[in-house]
Amino acid sequence: MNFKFLFCRKLLLPFLAVLVLYSCKNQENQIRVNPMDYVLNSENSKIKNVLDSVAQFEVQIRYTHIDRKDDTVYFTDYDFQVDSLNYFYPASTVKFPATVATLEKLKENDSINRNTRFYIEGDSVETTFTKAITEIFAVSNNSANNRLIEFLGQDDLNKRMRNRGIAPIRIAHRLGFDYDDTATRPLVIYLNDSTTANYTGTINATPKPLNINRIQKGIGFYEEDSLMHEPFNFKLKNYYPIQTQHALLKRIIFPEKFAREQRFNLSQEQRDFLLTAMSKTPRQAGYDSDSFYDGYNKFFMFGDTKENIPEHIKIYNKIGGAYGTLTDSAYIIDSKNKVEFMLTATILVNKNGIFNDDDYEYETIGIPFLAELGRQFYSYELTHKENSKQ
Repeated sequence: MNFKFLFCRKLLLPFLAVLVLYSCKNQENQIRVNPMDYVLNSENSKIKNVLDSVAQFEVQIRYTHIDRKDDTVYFTDYDFQVDSLNYFYPASTVKFPATVATLEKLKENDSINRNTRFYIEGDSVETTFTKAITEIFAVSNNSANNRLIEFLGQDDLNKRMRNRGIAPIRIAHRLGFDYDDTATRPLVIYLNDSTTANYTGTINATPKPLNINRIQKGIGFYEEDSLMHEPFNFKLKNYYPIQTQHALLKRIIFPEKFAREQRFNLSQEQRDFLLTAMSKTPRQAGYDSDSFYDGYNKFFMFGDTKENIPEHIKIYNKIGGAYGTLTDSAYIIDSKNKVEFMLTATILVNKNGIFNDDDYEYETIGIPFLAELGRQFYSYELTHKENSKQ
C-alpha cells in the first residue's frame, strides 16, 4: 500500500471540502447580494451623478423582489430613503387611486357602468368612464382625472383607500389648474339615447395643512407673473407617499396576497380592464406614436428612449410629473426571461430652487435617472435568475 498517497489524500480531502464550501457560499452571496446596493453602486453616470448629490434630489425608492414557489408569491421589499414624513408632490400618480375608487363605486351602482355616457354639468365634453380611465393611463390626461373626482368626491376617494389599508393618503385637489373647490359638480348621465339624469355633486371636507418634513421647498416661486422670494409651500397639496403608492400597486397586481377586507371590490372584468389600461402604451391606445412614444408614460427602463417597448415586456404603472418632481410606480414583467419585480421611485429636479418657472431638469437628469434605475433593477433580476440556475 502506498502510505504516501494515503497521507496526501487525507490532507487533500479537507482542503477540497473547504474549497467546495467556499464556492457554494460565494455563489450564495452572489445570489443574495442586496439589490438596492447592486443598483445604487452602479458606475453608470445617470445613477452616479444623482447619488453623488442625493440630498438635493430628494430620492426615495422602494423595490420588491418577487419569488414564486408552488403557486405562492413571496415579496421581499428593499427601501432607499423611503419616509412618509418627507413630503414630495405626487402629481399624476394620484390618478391611479382615483381610477380604482371609480371602478369600485361603479360596481356598487346598478344604474350605471364604466361604459355609461356622461358629462359634467357646465362642461361640454361627453365621455365614458372607460374612455376617461384609458386616457389617464395612456397619456395622463388631467381633465379625465378631474371628471372622476367630480364623480367620486375627495372624501369618498380617500375613505375607500383608507378602508383597504392604503394610507397615509390625502387627495385634496384636482389637477392641471387651480380649482380646489371642495364641492363637486353634478354629472349628467345618459340613461339611454334620449333620457338623462343628474348624479348629484357632493360637499367635501376642507383639507387641513400637512405638518410634515420638506413641506416647504426651494427659495422662490412664481405666482402669476410675480416672483415670490420665499419657499413654495405644499401644505394644502395632494399627499400620496411612496409606501402608499406601492401598497396600492400590490393590491391590484396581487389581490390574492391580501385579506378580503384589504382587497378592492372589483369584478374580474373590471380588474382585467384596469390591468389592460395600465399596461397599454399610447400607440396601443390609438395615440400618435411620434408625439406619444412608448416611454412617454413608462419612465422606468424606457423613459429616455423613443424606441418601442418589446412585446415580451409589460409595464403596469402610473407616472407623475409636476413642480420638478418625477415619480413612477410600476410592476414590470418580462415573460420571455421570466423576470418580474415592482419598483416605485421619486426624484426632485429643480436646480435653481424656483417653482412654477417651468425650468426643471426633467429630460437631462430626472427621466434618465428613472429609466436607468429600471434597467439596473432589471439587470439585477436577470443576473439573479441566471445565478439561481447554477
